[in-house]
Amino acid sequence: MKRLILWMAPLALLCACGGGSGTAAAGQLAAPTPAPVPAPAPAPAPGSWVLDWSDEFDGAALDRTRWVAETGGGGWGNQELQHYTARPENLRVEGGNLVIEARREAYGGNAYTSARIKTAGLVERTYGRYEARIKVPKGQGMWAAFWMLGNDFPTAGWPACGEIDIMESIGKEPRAIYGTVHGPGYSGANGVGGRMQAAADFGDDFHVYAVEWEPGELRWYVDGTLFRTTTPAQLPGKWVFDHPFFVILNLAVGGNWPGPPDASTEFPKRMLVDYVRIYRRGS
Repeated sequence: MKRLILWMAPLALLCACGGGSGTAAAGQLAAPTPAPVPAPAPAPAPGSWVLDWSDEFDGAALDRTRWVAETGGGGWGNQELQHYTARPENLRVEGGNLVIEARREAYGGNAYTSARIKTAGLVERTYGRYEARIKVPKGQGMWAAFWMLGNDFPTAGWPACGEIDIMESIGKEPRAIYGTVHGPGYSGANGVGGRMQAAADFGDDFHVYAVEWEPGELRWYVDGTLFRTTTPAQLPGKWVFDHPFFVILNLAVGGNWPGPPDASTEFPKRMLVDYVRIYRRGS
């Protein structure tokens, strides 16, 4: 059972009353001890993070009221090599985790398959704390991502809609995690971001990846450690992060940045997601 955490919210301490011991008179039943009345949960402290939406992936299948599966090949603008499908071979819920599995197999004119899901049209928010507990795959050519796009993508196009990459992991740099923004004048290889470098491979275990998005500021965290802050003054173009965005999770194979898999890359590869949570500021 996963625990839901209210960031910075005070914890309620429930105190049970202790009852004394005694002996009932012969032929009489002892009066039952009244059950203690639990103290009401305190309201969140003003300004704290309050859980607004989550998917804990505890069911038997992906909740299609929360997620839309994107399918197809064609490189996805990055010369990627996979064909995304909604088949259980590539996309399923198993053991309390979302499983996105990349496989080496011919499908739809591509040599690999994988999956990509989004909350577009279902869950879209402006600002908040977005976090997910993820185990990324290791191996040359793998590209795992937890990110967001502006919901005006169909009309404004990319990068004018804005993109917030909460976490990107590429197999050739297993000890690095990237957080980046893309917008008009700072997109693609010119995106503005930073990297967290670790002493061990991120793919060895689950880690919590998060961004805190507020008016005029974005902050990136790994396991609660801040590693990047971005403000409008740091961008060479327009700040386009004051409107609703939706969440995307995907595992790509190949592409301009990670490069293709090689002889050392064993398949299948899995990106495991324990949960995705969105918090809002308490009033």
